[in-house]
Amino acid sequence: MPTKMPIELDQIRLDISDTDQQLLGLLSKRRALALAVAEAKLAQNKPIRDQKREQELLVSLIEKGKPLGLDAGYVTKLYHVIIEDSVLQQQAKVQGQLNGENGPVCRVAFLGRQGSYSYWATQKYFTRRAEKLIEIGCDSFNEIVQAVETGHADYAVLPIENTSSGSINEVFDLLQHTRLSIVGELTHPIKHCLMGLPGTNLANIRQICAHPQVIAQCSNYLQSLTQVKIEYCEATSDAFERVRQAKDLSVVAIGGEEGGQLYGLEVLGRDLANQKDNVSRFIVVARKAITVAKAIPAKTTFIMYTGQQPGALVDALLVLKQHGISMGKLESRPIPGNPWEEMFYVDVLANLEDYAMTRALDELNRITRFVKVLGCYPSEDVSPTQVQS
Repeated sequence: MPTKMPIELDQIRLDISDTDQQLLGLLSKRRALALAVAEAKLAQNKPIRDQKREQELLVSLIEKGKPLGLDAGYVTKLYHVIIEDSVLQQQAKVQGQLNGENGPVCRVAFLGRQGSYSYWATQKYFTRRAEKLIEIGCDSFNEIVQAVETGHADYAVLPIENTSSGSINEVFDLLQHTRLSIVGELTHPIKHCLMGLPGTNLANIRQICAHPQVIAQCSNYLQSLTQVKIEYCEATSDAFERVRQAKDLSVVAIGGEEGGQLYGLEVLGRDLANQKDNVSRFIVVARKAITVAKAIPAKTTFIMYTGQQPGALVDALLVLKQHGISMGKLESRPIPGNPWEEMFYVDVLANLEDYAMTRALDELNRITRFVKVLGCYPSEDVSPTQVQS
């Protein structure tokens, strides 16, 4: 019986490449169909997201995948990514039509330069919203805000909190005084790596360059090191640049792998953050407030000063409860010039156009000393569709 000749590896790889090309074409077609669905839903005044439909789709796909050798976990994980992309693409399209946001060119200010975490967040958010992106890297949060206030930039992307290091107080304080409005948000996974020049030996490290927030998020790892100097940098991209310019194998940086590679650095260690799921939330601000379509889940952020009388904060929060408004975040910050007095930042899951939200703000204006709405914007919290067991 003749011996069966093995298929050549090169041919297998060519077949894989051809299959991948077909998959990309199909994903592009699916995204176009999802955008057409958004048009139809908007015309019929239906919500962008239909989780019952998503659930039915996922159950059907799992069943169809079984005879093809595709297990439920694989299909579920893949379609969670596809569904999230579909929802966010549809929301961006609807909002662009409603507010005239999606122009051919967007000028966006962010912290650092190419390769910083804010740079990647900016790319992620505006890929769905502009044909061309003009990047305006800045050295401080104050410079970012000023770029938009003066008209040098159309938008700014600001990190506001992290699952490991908490709130970024400097950004909260800037929001108290700026005339800008929050018009968007996004979350971005932060994967800290130790990055060095090719040939760097971990045993010879004497200096680590990183942004203060990165240092806070990796504090457990850094405390385990001895005789290593920590160098604070204005942005992660600045840390990478310092390592490149130093040309010293004892100097390294902490930042994202993709960003470090742009500066010719290699990974020396991964997963340095205190928490395994290290995620940063960013907000997008602009000079003009937007209207959020009723078909899209919305968030509203406002600040309030309740005064120091007993029970003042409780009374304010009860107003939200009485109107059925869910609170997503409550953050306090000192009021400059008023020792021991605090301003409260509040995120609620509500549209500013909703009657309940309007009534709640009217009541809060009556019982507090000060209320200022910072913005109403689409929520990008796309929770994964769950299949009922």
